[in-house]
Amino acid sequence: MNRTNHPTFTWLGHAALKFELPSGEVAVIDPFLSGNPTAPAGADRFERLDLILVTHAHGDHIADVVRLAREHDALVVAQYDLCQWFESRGVKRTSGMNLGGTQQALGLRISQVRADHSSSFEHEGRIVYGGLATGYVIKLEGGYTFYHSGDTALFSDMSLIGELHRPDLAFLPIGDHFTMDPYQAARACRLLNVHRVVPIHWGTFPLLTGRPETLIAQLRDHGCATEVVVLEPGEPWTPED
Repeated sequence: MNRTNHPTFTWLGHAALKFELPSGEVAVIDPFLSGNPTAPAGADRFERLDLILVTHAHGDHIADVVRLAREHDALVVAQYDLCQWFESRGVKRTSGMNLGGTQQALGLRISQVRADHSSSFEHEGRIVYGGLATGYVIKLEGGYTFYHSGDTALFSDMSLIGELHRPDLAFLPIGDHFTMDPYQAARACRLLNVHRVVPIHWGTFPLLTGRPETLIAQLRDHGCATEVVVLEPGEPWTPED
């Protein structure tokens, strides 16, 4: 059981992240679990699920949203346009928002922030606009704050995210091709001034060539003190400070 005032995080492969709050509620970000070659066995099944956060509409981020929301009557938070789509698919509880906004859920302050990426999905043989791509900064009641960037390129306004929200931890993509590579992720850590980083969106497919050891080397070469926490899919981790 989590005896700290921090969440317990479990990376589920790719960009999918489960986190359990000290009070027992469970949330997941970007649940691409069915068909995810790096997801651990059983990752698509939850005993409890209270909240689903979605950064953007690509299939490798929304694959299991509708099913999980229906099964658990979970609240879905996403960009406003995307929430309308989820509602049309039978999701009963959504709370759409937009960049710059903050809302409360499960006692969390959830701020939707910029990401530089596209957002669309395929429906009945055509590509459908999925709203803006986003990231989230999530602050617990005790003050612990983490940032899930979603899929993004490096952008200089990450320094504003660091200045405004002061995250303790960042989940950043390093795979390259569709997102930042490790070199850019190291620059992102400097802009965010973040204490720890967990690399995500790597190793899922051959195109995603970035690796955590390269991020570690880049941070060292640039004199950045950010600690890299490398998680195995399905491995729970609770920050101690």
